[in-house]
Amino acid sequence: MIRSESAKYKKLLMEIREGIAGDIDHIAKENLKSQKESSGDLSGYSYHMADMASDSYDRELSLNIAGGEQEIVYDIDEALKRIKEGKFGLCITCGKSIPKKRLNAVPYAKYCIQCKSKEEKNKQSS
Repeated sequence: MIRSESAKYKKLLMEIREGIAGDIDHIAKENLKSQKESSGDLSGYSYHMADMASDSYDRELSLNIAGGEQEIVYDIDEALKRIKEGKFGLCITCGKSIPKKRLNAVPYAKYCIQCKSKEEKNKQSS
């Protein structure tokens, strides 16, 4: 990949990573605040069990979202490592070039479309 293209993708990956890290931090702060309220001061909560269950569900959903975003951060870190190694833009399974159109849509993509499809089929059958 041309050096200027690598620099463009590196900048894009860093921007995405920064945004996701901010989202994760926000979710964590909101959930910690809710946990403090639920462990001590219940004034922010209704005493009705259904409301408490709803709050618990919302907290769990937020944490699941943060977990999914954390996986993207790991993928971004791997993509940044591949840029340093000169392997960015190559499928980690077959070694073929990942189309620029795919990299523009998902700059942390590590598989070409064919290998990604195979991986998803393997996950579904497991």
